[in-house]
Amino acid sequence: MSKIYHIAVKVPDVNKAKAFYKDVFGFEELKQSKVRDHTSCHLSDGVIDLAIIEYDSEDSPEAGLAGPGPCIHHFGVEVEDLEGSHEKLKEMGCEILSQPGVLPIKFRSPFGVVAEISPDGYFDRAHKPG
Repeated sequence: MSKIYHIAVKVPDVNKAKAFYKDVFGFEELKQSKVRDHTSCHLSDGVIDLAIIEYDSEDSPEAGLAGPGPCIHHFGVEVEDLEGSHEKLKEMGCEILSQPGVLPIKFRSPFGVVAEISPDGYFDRAHKPG
């Protein structure tokens, strides 16, 4: 079965947001790194990954996917069959937002919500400290 593994929140200052979530909720920091056009900090409550994202510019194509300013940017789902799920998304009329070969595969649902799929276990491999 597929599972939601993270929720990504776009913020104007990743360090201030990280301090807020750690101080208020006690979330554990997993990893912070620069990825393509943004800095991403991954925190966890022990079950779900909260990805806090600060884009280099609001003009970045990916930054604007969910709208301007701070917002929930997308949620991520790990799937058992990446290729089959990718094909099903296209069959269902989803707009594929990621470039070919880029993981995770971001898409816009028929209702406008941005999400992404990745292969089972991707979260564990991609977001461990180090």
